Amino acid sequence: MHILLPPSEKKAAEGDGPPLDLASLSFPGLNPARKRVLSALAKACRRADAAEVLGLPPGQADEAIARNRAVRKAPTMPAARLYTGVLYDNLDLADLDAEAAARQIIVFSGLWGALRLTDRVPPYRLAMGVSLPPGGGLGASWRPAMRKALLLDDDLVVDMRSGPYASVWKAPAPAVAVRVFRERLADGVAKRTVVSHMAKATRGRIAHDLIKAGAAPRTPEGLLKAVADLGHTVELNGTNLDVILHD
Repeated sequence: MHILLPPSEKKAAEGDGPPLDLASLSFPGLNPARKRVLSALAKACRRADAAEVLGLPPGQADEAIARNRAVRKAPTMPAARLYTGVLYDNLDLADLDAEAAARQIIVFSGLWGALRLTDRVPPYRLAMGVSLPPGGGLGASWRPAMRKALLLDDDLVVDMRSGPYASVWKAPAPAVAVRVFRERLADGVAKRTVVSHMAKATRGRIAHDLIKAGAAPRTPEGLLKAVADLGHTVELNGTNLDVILHD
């Protein structure tokens, strides 16, 4: 089973390892694209309008741009420690077998393309939805490289990526995208709405539960049973596993 995750906007502040070594990263076929994106990011961060180009809010822009400028020389840390947002809080890697998590989880990134949890990178700030001059949108820049470099085996792919990250690489079959809905009764009729913050927490918790339990589903139907057995309310709708939250 492969679990695909987005990165988090929130990241650890500082690494403690050696500077970036692209040759050490997983999926080495992505390195030419990584070099191009690193170069484009460095140029963008020298612009007077860098904050606007990178889509950074005023209160966070200075720190984020400083991190990006230092990315080639800054101390690194494993991706397992770098990402600290809601999804990763609920993933709770410290409670999981490190080898199993590293083997099964792939994190997608606007700067690195895709990473394993053991890959060492420095703090940075670059969302997949950004357009870096002169190359344009990051998604379009990453797609050709991803198609060639990201070759997985035939195990089931559990796709928990958000839209911009899912758009850069189509997971091969068998693949199931995890969606999260909240269900409420309105005039006696059950109505479902998409949730955002709780969706991140729920995906993180399901990824944690699957790895903790040693689950190894090989089909969408097997994933449905495994997640249901772990106490979640789920439905299989085509290639989507819908998780239902109730008030």
